[in-house]
Amino acid sequence: MHTAASSSTSRNTRTPLVAKDLSSLRLGLVELVPELRGRACRLSGDPTTAEDIVQDTIERALKFASQYERGTNLRAWVYQILFSVFVTRYRRTRREKNALRALASDPCAWTTPERFSSPEAGADLSPTAKGKLEALPETFRAVLKLVDLDELTYREAATELGVPVGTVMSRLHRGRKMLASQLLEAA
Repeated sequence: MHTAASSSTSRNTRTPLVAKDLSSLRLGLVELVPELRGRACRLSGDPTTAEDIVQDTIERALKFASQYERGTNLRAWVYQILFSVFVTRYRRTRREKNALRALASDPCAWTTPERFSSPEAGADLSPTAKGKLEALPETFRAVLKLVDLDELTYREAATELGVPVGTVMSRLHRGRKMLASQLLEAA
């Protein structure tokens, strides 16, 4: 007898999909397509968009196949690519909607140049935000400045601080939460 509980257990204990060479990587990608469709559909909520996400994911996986570390979990690698594709599409859609909203209110908005500030100028923070940022513990403040203000990648910030990338990500998350709660209290 096959129950939902045993199905759930078998899903959680899938054997890792591993590719040893380009040929097995391609075969693994073909095998993963149904799973990717399901994941993309759950993320996007739309089967048509999910198909586009899966297609972009497979395309990107093939393009960057040389970056796949042979013998590691192919499923995890491809799922990470899928999530990255989803986030990129979501951000692009949001930017497009904002642009259309601006054009709806001002049809000539596209001809108005955006204000440009040089990267050396840094982010313009309000005095309150600067104060709250400076009040954070140094470990969190340093990560926030490097990633959010100086726009370094996680890896670059990790190198600069001499800590693992995961530590940067953790400190960034916690630092942002602390800063946000302090700014809410000030408001």
